[in-house]
Amino acid sequence: MAALSLKIGLSDSDRTRPIANGEVSIAGVEADVTLMGVQALFNKQLTEHTFDCCEFPITSYLRTLERPERPYVAVPVFPSRHFRFSNVFVNTSKRIRTPADLAGKRIGVPVFDMAAAVWLRGIFQDYFGLPRTSPIYVSGGLESARSGDEHPQFYPDRFKHEQWNDNSLAVLLAEGEIDALYTARAPSTWRTPMVTRLFENPMEAELAYFSKTGIFPPMHLIAIKRTIAESNPGLAMAVFDGFAKAQTIARERLFDSAALSTMLPWQLENLMFTEQQLGSDYWPVGLAKNRSTLDVVGRYMFEDGLISRKLSPEEFFPQPDLLTT
Repeated sequence: MAALSLKIGLSDSDRTRPIANGEVSIAGVEADVTLMGVQALFNKQLTEHTFDCCEFPITSYLRTLERPERPYVAVPVFPSRHFRFSNVFVNTSKRIRTPADLAGKRIGVPVFDMAAAVWLRGIFQDYFGLPRTSPIYVSGGLESARSGDEHPQFYPDRFKHEQWNDNSLAVLLAEGEIDALYTARAPSTWRTPMVTRLFENPMEAELAYFSKTGIFPPMHLIAIKRTIAESNPGLAMAVFDGFAKAQTIARERLFDSAALSTMLPWQLENLMFTEQQLGSDYWPVGLAKNRSTLDVVGRYMFEDGLISRKLSPEEFFPQPDLLTT
């Protein structure tokens, strides 16, 4: 039987490269892989639906489950995870020292439903005394004025929201027009006199959060167009197996000191420290090991008003064979 031709869109990382370069194959699939920058990839997929299988923002995926056609089927592998405390920036003149100080402040956010912002709103409410609806959220382009809604958005009525199209959020933060910024990428104005991180030592704060919750927040998952997944039984599991294997290879390469796979001089020591703090399976795949984490992000999406009811982790992955992973 001929292999299924599948157009796959991914960001470029050590977890995806083994799929992109053909080192790891997906059973029964002839993969045509395109690597793109994250935001360009998401903008393209969420507006043009170019790829049959795509790295996908987890929060945007949950929103698609409320559409009548439910266009995508997710696979429980997570090519991007991140503690986002290091991505909260503040204007130095505003005397903001803790998340609670952001109450009533104007916070820039490039994409309102971006996973980084959903996680930060929920975590800051649960653990730092900042009600998610107390700030004013200002949407706009991170480094340039936004030309349009490339990533289609919905702004729940429970939030105070402003749209800014005349300047970048990076500049607005430096000029004090906004007080803080939630972002996935550091603004160009960071380390200028007017912009600093909220957390002086974000790793310390993130490890403290992990010790309380056991959560290393997933940002992205892998999604397949539903029509293709349902027309090809076993495809979702084959995609899961392929990406899980690619992730295993990425971890193994961090142990190889013959020629470092990154530019980190203490690559192995960094990995050993991470696994000492978070455990050897700190980047788990499958539903079972991620159920409690997925339950939290589902709750945060519901509490934000971005979905109309709280989804169970099992509802994230409607292919029956994925429920056993």
